[in-house]
Amino acid sequence: MSAGLYNIDVLRLATSLADWPRLSDPQASAEKKSVVCGSRVTVDVTLDENGRVAVFGQDVQACALGQASAALLARHIIGRSAGEIEDASAALKGFLAGTNESIGEWPGLEVLTSARGYPARHASIRLPFEAAAEAAKLATER
Repeated sequence: MSAGLYNIDVLRLATSLADWPRLSDPQASAEKKSVVCGSRVTVDVTLDENGRVAVFGQDVQACALGQASAALLARHIIGRSAGEIEDASAALKGFLAGTNESIGEWPGLEVLTSARGYPARHASIRLPFEAAAEAAKLATER
């Protein structure tokens, strides 16, 4: 295990996922899976009257990097619109792929920058944001 890749900050984030269990009656849900690493993330959201995330839950089956990404998503998703989540997802994807130098403006994601050089881990890191963007979009369509 690489000390730089799986550092103490990543591991601390990974252990906090119990704070956001799945919702019993979400407005929308989305599941994303990685064929590369086998990670799976299911996200539940309920939006408020302004189309912003009011309630959030998730189930994450992923490596510590995917769990850390999911924890950072959960910590800062309340009050976000579907567009903001989609923008964060796109920025993260572009950063990991090397097509942009900024990881985006989502708080805390800089802890995952050391994973950029490990393409096999990218899907696990992206899945929480991709699932959240899809769930929020579905909720706005209802």
